[in-house]
Amino acid sequence: MSEVVRFIEIPAPPSRVWRLLSTQEGLRRWLAPDVEIDLQVGGAYRMLGADGQTQISGTVLELVPEGRLVLSWLEEEAGWVHPARLVVTLEPTPSGSRVGLVHDGFAGIGKPGWVGTVDAYERGADKHQVLQRLAEAVATGGA
Repeated sequence: MSEVVRFIEIPAPPSRVWRLLSTQEGLRRWLAPDVEIDLQVGGAYRMLGADGQTQISGTVLELVPEGRLVLSWLEEEAGWVHPARLVVTLEPTPSGSRVGLVHDGFAGIGKPGWVGTVDAYERGADKHQVLQRLAEAVATGGA
């Protein structure tokens, strides 16, 4: 499979969760503490990856209030010719919100051995628990 998919249920309405997706300060609470982002379509961003070593950069591709945030996703100096994508979705549920996090587009990064990159992202998704950090930020009043 050429995408990495994770979901979490958060007991808060989408409006509360969205605040952590739609502001630089909110993204710093759960995604990356050093993220610099211009949160508008076409806006650039840069941050240190969850491994603490890889620089990630890209642009905001889509921003749908209380719906989805889509970023191009490029590992700098890792042999990627083209970016992949990070898609964060937000859906209301009877008990709050369902948040999805999908990394896709790895087949198009132009790097030989891209399948190994997918495998590394699968391991990283389990290790770094990014969506759990989002849920904790919401629970501690970050939204």
